[in-house]
Formats: sequence, structure tokens, C-alpha cells
Amino acid sequence: MGRPEAAYRASAGGALDVDRAFYDRVAAAGRHATASFEIPVRSGVAWEVPRGHLCRLVTVEGPQVGDLNLWNRNDPRERLWASRTRQLQRAHVSTYDRLWSTLPFLRPMVTVTSDTLAGYGTDAEGGRVHDLLGTRCDPYVNRMLTGEDFDHHCHSNLVRAVQPYGLTEFDVHDVLNVFQCTGLNDEDRYFMKASPARPGDHFEFFAEIDLLCALSTCPGGDLSVPLWGPDARDPVEVCRPIRVEVYRPDEEALHGWGPPARAQYAGAHGLRPRTWTDVEAETAERA
Repeated sequence: MGRPEAAYRASAGGALDVDRAFYDRVAAAGRHATASFEIPVRSGVAWEVPRGHLCRLVTVEGPQVGDLNLWNRNDPRERLWASRTRQLQRAHVSTYDRLWSTLPFLRPMVTVTSDTLAGYGTDAEGGRVHDLLGTRCDPYVNRMLTGEDFDHHCHSNLVRAVQPYGLTEFDVHDVLNVFQCTGLNDEDRYFMKASPARPGDHFEFFAEIDLLCALSTCPGGDLSVPLWGPDARDPVEVCRPIRVEVYRPDEEALHGWGPPARAQYAGAHGLRPRTWTDVEAETAERA
């Protein structure tokens, strides 16, 4: 017996129906580099990607997990909504999938245009790559599990990265774990395994709106070494940098495209402003 259909499904021409021909055209078009830099091991960097640009993350020296956060550059209250993206797209994303923003905005922030690990699929242990199932490692859980403080977990790396943009720990949110291989085991518990990325693999996305991005090169490196439990040890030898590349596609490739509008819900959640008539009525009821 087959499994049930996905709860959130696209209808032709609907919000979840991606124009694949457009994104193929953008991915194949000529492009002009506007930024390129490497994020060293166990650190984090924030950078801007203008709407209509491409951003590519590259495993330059071999497998390395990167924890990605996204915000609207012009209003950081709008940011990546990992859990809704899991429902609208999938728990592990690849080409043509989108990363969606939080309420009350609810629109695609990026669309994935190229993924050299797209063919990885599901491995023999149920692992898949580019994970939205889990979230960033953090020093609070680490202290709880090990009794030790460590300042270079992904949460802390992201906190430091966004500070120059006026953001704080409260703005750091659930991530897309790029190049990370994860799944659920027979006990329905989250597992992580060694990243299958190789030197030169990449994950590329198209910015649907002006973005502030931040990426942490995970202190677990390629996750081939346990971080917690009886076999845990410092995996610094499997930590590697990730390169970030930003490109402006040729203008003709963007013909007909425009940034997505925020959610069209026009209600007020059943609420309405209180008027003097309301106040007078409430006063009369209490009298």
C-alpha cells in the first residue's frame, strides 16, 4: 500500500508551481561575479545578496556542513521559516525547491537553481542531503550534554556574524544545513552522518528578494566524527572552509521576472480596532 499524498500540493499555476524553464535559463545564462570569499573553519560570515542575483556555496577542499540563515535585508523580521518550508517543499531540498519566509510575509526568499548533490537521493540508511529536519548546533545543548562551554557552535558563529548588521542572538533562527546528510532512524530519531560532498561541489540559489545571508562552517566539519556520546571527540581534522560566490546574471535572463509579493491574506485574525462605542458599551455593562 502506498503512502499518503503530501498534505501541501501544488496546483497548475499556483504558488507552489515553479517555472522550471525560467530557473534553468537563469542558471545557464552568462553571469558576472560581484563577490567571492571563503569562510574559514569554525566561523561565520554574513553578506548581502541583491534580489535577482545568484549565490553559490562551494565545498572547496572537500565535505563540510554549512548552517545557513536568511533575512529580508530591508526588514529582518522576515526570515527563513524552516518548518513551513519542510511542509511546502520537503525536508531535504534541492533544485527548484524554495525556501519560504515567516508570517505575515510567507513568500519564497530563494529558489534553488543548481545542486551537484541532487543525484544523491536516499542512501541505504535513509540519509538525504541539504537538511531542514534538524537545526544548528548550539552551546546551550552542548553544555547540557557535555558540561563544557564551547563558543564556536553554529549558533554562536551566526550570532557573531550578524552583529555588524545590528542583529542579535534573538534574530538567529532555524537553519538550512547545506551539504549535511541526515534522516530519521527506526526509532524515529534524528541522525547525522558523514557529508557526501566532494571538492568543488556546490549548492546555488536565486535571490527572490534582497537578502542578508549568514553561514556558519559547522565545528563538526563533515560530521564523520560523533560530537556527543561515548565515542565523541574533537573533529577539527575534518573541518574545512566553504567558499561563497555571488553573481549577477545577464539582464535578459531575468525578462518577465519580478520579486514575489508578500502573503495576500487580508483579514485581521478576527480582530477589529476598539472604538469609543466599544468603550462606552463596556462601561455600561460594568455599571
